[in-house]
Amino acid sequence: MDQFDGPGDGQEEAAKVAILEKAMKGRQPTDLMLRCTILDADGNVKTISGQFKKSDLCNEHRLNPRDLRKIDSRIPNLVPTILVRAEAILVNILHIRALVKSDAVVLFDTYGSADSRLHSVFLYHLEHNLKAKGTGPPYEFRALESILLSVLSALEAEMIFIRNLVGGLLAELEDDIDHDRFKRLLHYSRRLAAFQNRAKLVQEALEEVLEQDEDLSAMYLTDKMNGKPRAVNDHDELEVLLESFSKQVEEIVNEAENIQSNVQSTQEIVELILDSNRNALLALDLKISILTMGIGIGTLFAGLFGMNLTSHLEQHNFAFYVLSTVCILLTAMFSWVGLRRLSRLRKVGLSANGKRRAKASWLPLPLRRRGPDSN
Repeated sequence: MDQFDGPGDGQEEAAKVAILEKAMKGRQPTDLMLRCTILDADGNVKTISGQFKKSDLCNEHRLNPRDLRKIDSRIPNLVPTILVRAEAILVNILHIRALVKSDAVVLFDTYGSADSRLHSVFLYHLEHNLKAKGTGPPYEFRALESILLSVLSALEAEMIFIRNLVGGLLAELEDDIDHDRFKRLLHYSRRLAAFQNRAKLVQEALEEVLEQDEDLSAMYLTDKMNGKPRAVNDHDELEVLLESFSKQVEEIVNEAENIQSNVQSTQEIVELILDSNRNALLALDLKISILTMGIGIGTLFAGLFGMNLTSHLEQHNFAFYVLSTVCILLTAMFSWVGLRRLSRLRKVGLSANGKRRAKASWLPLPLRRRGPDSN
């Protein structure tokens, strides 16, 4: 056994070593850098796509290296998170990876992102919201509101797009069912399930923050910087802000679930229609077989009298007509019996239930529930 297992284990180990070496060789010194866009306390863009070392960011903002791993776009991380630290709030939701402080916002550029328009709209709204000073919410809450509003807009836009795709396809399936449309329905169903999962993760991230009173009070960074930390239960303003976005995300999740339910119902109906058509084809095949059997029984007698043997019926004047009539009657009788038996077999479940209900229908309702052996 060891002789057979040895080569396989050796190849697997060599493959692991090769993958590790390739990963280590491909790691460049620039991987220790992050591209960031920084907005100052006045809402002006201070730096655009600047290169910063991870160690410098950790020292400047009092972060741990593992905190930056969650917002590094080159590291796969599909779970949205909102982390509260001593002097900052780390946000990693969908297309936004940001660090929010009491007087600055650091946006980490997303590598490989194709939706530059969405990022531009978010940056414009963030600048406008941060410049709106006055008696409104503090700096960090205005930044957080812009981030959540951009996330909500992205979810709504994708929801509308998927809803139009699925709705149009379901309308097409009502007219005609073919292989290509059913394949597209499967593809849209998977896409809808992925979107529903992302929306649920966003909702869970918001609910997780809302359940932590300490994190909510610690998110008042401006008060903390001014030496007026909030009490653990004093976070009504932030709680209202997060709850409003959580409810809107919940509505999107519910709408996605409704669309998913419609897709599943359509798939079940399509499968029932296909099963019904398949059963109709099988029934047609059985009917043809029964008719063929009946005709075969009739031709059996015709073949017996068609042999080159003397049957003493050749001299009768009406023998041909009598035998032809007998063959036709046998064919019709066997075909009728077979088709009637097939019809009974196809309706045996409904007919049995119908008979049982008919026998007990005249009884009062309390007596119907009693069994035959009840007293």
